[in-house]
Amino acid sequence: MSDPVQSADAFATSELDQLPDRDAEETAEWQASLDAVMKSAGPERTVYLLRRLHEHAARSGVPLPRLLSSDYINTIPVSAQPAYPGDVAMESRITALNRWNAAAMVTRGSHLGLGGHIATYASAAWLYEIGFHHFFRGKDEDGSGDQLFVQGHASPGIYARLFLEGRLREDQLDGFRREAGGNGLPSYPHPRRLPWLWEFPTVSMGLGPLAAIYQARFNRYLHDRGIKDTSRSRVWAFLGDGEMDEPESTAALTLAAREGLDNLTFVINCNLQRLDGPVRSNSKIVQELEARFRGAGWHVVKSLWGEAWDSVLQEDTDGALLHRLGEVPDAQFQTYAARDAAYVRDDFFTGDALSAVAARLSDAQLTEMFTNSRGGHEPLKVYAAYRAAVEHRGEPTVILAQTVKGHTLGPDFESRNANHQMKKLTTAQFRRMRDVLELPIPDSALSGDVVPFWHPGEDAPEVRYLRERRAALGGSVPVRRAVAKPLPQPPSRPFEALQKGSGKQEMATTMALVRLVKELMRDPETGQRWVPIIPDEARTFGMESLFPTAGIYSHDGQNYAPVDADQLLYYREAKTGQLIDEGITEAGSMAEFTAAATSYATHGEPMIPFYIFYAMFGFQRTGDQFWALADQLGRGFVIGATAGRTTMTGEGLQHADGHSHLLSSTNPAAVSYDPAFAYEIAVIVRDGLRRMYGEDPEDVFYYLTVYNEPKPQPPMPAGPSIEEGILRGIYRFRRAASHDAGPAVQLLASGTAIHWALEAQDLLASHWGVHADVWSVTSWTELRRDALSADRARLRGERRDPYVTRALSGVRGPVLAVSDWMRQVPDQISQWVEQDYSSLGTDGFGLSDTRDAVRRYFHVDAESIVVAALDRLAGTGAIDAQTVTKARDRYGWRD
Repeated sequence: MSDPVQSADAFATSELDQLPDRDAEETAEWQASLDAVMKSAGPERTVYLLRRLHEHAARSGVPLPRLLSSDYINTIPVSAQPAYPGDVAMESRITALNRWNAAAMVTRGSHLGLGGHIATYASAAWLYEIGFHHFFRGKDEDGSGDQLFVQGHASPGIYARLFLEGRLREDQLDGFRREAGGNGLPSYPHPRRLPWLWEFPTVSMGLGPLAAIYQARFNRYLHDRGIKDTSRSRVWAFLGDGEMDEPESTAALTLAAREGLDNLTFVINCNLQRLDGPVRSNSKIVQELEARFRGAGWHVVKSLWGEAWDSVLQEDTDGALLHRLGEVPDAQFQTYAARDAAYVRDDFFTGDALSAVAARLSDAQLTEMFTNSRGGHEPLKVYAAYRAAVEHRGEPTVILAQTVKGHTLGPDFESRNANHQMKKLTTAQFRRMRDVLELPIPDSALSGDVVPFWHPGEDAPEVRYLRERRAALGGSVPVRRAVAKPLPQPPSRPFEALQKGSGKQEMATTMALVRLVKELMRDPETGQRWVPIIPDEARTFGMESLFPTAGIYSHDGQNYAPVDADQLLYYREAKTGQLIDEGITEAGSMAEFTAAATSYATHGEPMIPFYIFYAMFGFQRTGDQFWALADQLGRGFVIGATAGRTTMTGEGLQHADGHSHLLSSTNPAAVSYDPAFAYEIAVIVRDGLRRMYGEDPEDVFYYLTVYNEPKPQPPMPAGPSIEEGILRGIYRFRRAASHDAGPAVQLLASGTAIHWALEAQDLLASHWGVHADVWSVTSWTELRRDALSADRARLRGERRDPYVTRALSGVRGPVLAVSDWMRQVPDQISQWVEQDYSSLGTDGFGLSDTRDAVRRYFHVDAESIVVAALDRLAGTGAIDAQTVTKARDRYGWRD
């Protein structure tokens, strides 16, 4: 009997096995040659030959798949390094000054308990300086320049450079992390806190890489649609190797490659450390990232070793050193950077071949190689990598630059696990740092309790050189410029169409909003500035009619025959397409929205992004990005469609949104509305265009929730205060049919809940003799914010009543609020309502059933509103308790 357990080799196959071998003898000869090399020269030589053949084949045009990793050495050999165009000695002095002032700034603040980060910039200083001196384009030429996503923890180094350049004063550096007085500097890149400087908030790690990719893609979008020539703009994203563990960091790598974004460069500072310890303790983060980026289709440039390694590697004829570099884990390299030469000799240079290499090297050489000579610390190596990035075509580039975290800060900081939490240097440490950097700072300047900032003077050669380089590259960076370019207000016709109502035709508010936007996109003056963004749900929201008219944006156009080409609403991609259909990625859609929402500052071209999504998957899924959008001062419309916890009942728990307005209320820049009718949408959108794109634009964005429940849309009521009420947050939609003496109640409702309230109004009148007014609350959040503002005014000695208090002043009876949201949403205004106040809501998880059944389950349907209203009236003595019991029995109302 044969053994059922067979070796894995017995099943080893290849996709080549299904193709005919037209010359099996030739194949066998090649395999025999490879076996001979393996036997005579060993595996290292075999690998070398195979890789050489692979490279040769690729250069000859043979379509081979790329290798995912390369040796642990620099991508660019010494022989291929370009001539350096700058003055290395001068730039070294400038970098030294920036290192000093960054450390001084954080140390001075830390004495006050403010904290800060020193080690990140210390490792990345040359990565920034080479860009500032030779690559980063300013906005003076075309209004766009390059876009810099600065690693958040490196911000002290950027401030130090601006101080040297003359853009920041010493007292501002001294105000690092001291913003309350109005003259300080924010801890990280915060555009909202320093709007003339920072363009992109990046310290919420992982969002920077994602945002940078979509910024580069949006630059292409503007160019392809003929709105702005962005062909010279390059996006530079400076990232940490530890940051790449965030899922958002690598979420869109394939998009960047698929779109051929050669206007994008990632610079990953591989100092091998995250906040608590090694990024990869037992493996190699550089090799892992290289494989990930190459697999995604990126051009990868590794700058790992400095000049001290060049000659040693060139003498490695047997590959022993190369092999050893590839096998040592990152945590051990971190240890080498912190230990003496003797330790390195014993631990790294193992075996006869490597011992011979070590014998030729002095202790000083070993210390230099393992402590200082990293590719990210040497200007010639960094320059070569940057040149390779900007000259590469057809693919985005990632530069993996190896550094030592805490470089030049001394042995107490360099490569230490705790250096991210080390906030200050002692006087002795500053003296050592001064000596290492060769700065002309006398001991007398270091004798006090406060370490000085050091500026060589306005006419110093370092300052002149720095300014000359920036002038040659188009002005200072980073810089943010909000160009005053108000958009003309669109014609009134599209808004008036919604304000007239829909007659007998039923229409969901989602469809009403989509129709409005489609009409606004036809406006000859501003229509082209609308940027509809959809995460693969255009058909769900009734937007497929935009496919053939506006077109779906694709840089490559449409190189296939669409399957529905014979249909009226066929899927049409175009290089000039206006609609952005991102696919199933709310994070990517939000990043695209942010790029469009800030185009008014980034490129001086205001765009009107319109991002529509399932309401559940907006603030809940990408809330951090919404916060970054607010920090970046983004403007535009975000639409939570299919909103509410009881309108998307077929989809069930995961799709039922009953809390997005609670989440949006936490974002100070979000102007949130929950409109009930189409005419309210018209008023809100029109005012949003005025506020965000008019003569005096505000740095806000609008969040509107709309529903997928078809209802007749009434015309806009007449009255001078209706529009004001819509925009402020509340107005009386329908009075009680009678205002005779008798019990009365006020029903407040938002969104689709107003239809339940209107039905309850009729039931209360016909069955129970209760007079109810129905109020449409378009924004619970705006009412609360107005009330909070009134409270602050009162504390200043001013007298101003909240709008909601004035609107409900003097009305009879208790107030009952109802919505398709958690009760916390309407309860936001309770303390400013003078009447007895209560609420109904959809607290808990959603569930699947009919709308009527789910609304009864949550006790928000019309009958439940009646019971709740009667209960409040009984509590005030306006009716007897038996009436409430009768109502429960009549409507079958039970828990």
